[in-house]
Amino acid sequence: MRRAWGAGVAVVVTAVLLTGCATVPTDPDGTLERVQGGVLRVGVTENAPWVELSDGGDPSGTEPALILEFAERLDAEVEWTPGSEATLAEALEAGELDLVIGGFVEDTPWTEFGASTRPYVETGTAEGNDKHVMLAPLGENAFLVELESFLDEEAVS
Repeated sequence: MRRAWGAGVAVVVTAVLLTGCATVPTDPDGTLERVQGGVLRVGVTENAPWVELSDGGDPSGTEPALILEFAERLDAEVEWTPGSEATLAEALEAGELDLVIGGFVEDTPWTEFGASTRPYVETGTAEGNDKHVMLAPLGENAFLVELESFLDEEAVS
C-alpha cells in the first residue's frame, strides 16, 4: 500500500511540474501575442551607428535593421517613436511601447523601467568592451525570450 501511495504522489508531482513548464514563459500583458501579425511599437533614441534619426524618415542604423528583421519574423509592422531615453523608458514602463533601442549597454540605468535583453553584441572601446542590449517591457517574458532568441540567431549568422 505504501509503495502504491508513493507512486501516486510521484505521478501527481510530475504532472504538476510538466503543467507548470508548459506555461513558462508568459506575457501577463500579452505583448508577444498582440505583436504577432500586428504592430511592434518601438521607441528609438539617436545614438549612431546603433540608431540614426532623420527628419521625417524612418530610423536607420544597426538596431533598426535588426528590429525590421525581427518584425518580419513576427509578421508585424513597425511603428517608430523617437524620443529621449527618459521619455521612452517611461513610455515602455507605461505599456505604450513594446521595445526601446538606442545603443544601450548592459549597465544602462533604465532597467528600472524595462527589462534588458542579454547582451547581443560586444564592441571594443577605449575604456574596454561595451555589451549592447535592448529594453523590453518588464515581466513580458515570452516576448523577451522571442527577441533574445532572434538576437542570438543573428549574432551567430
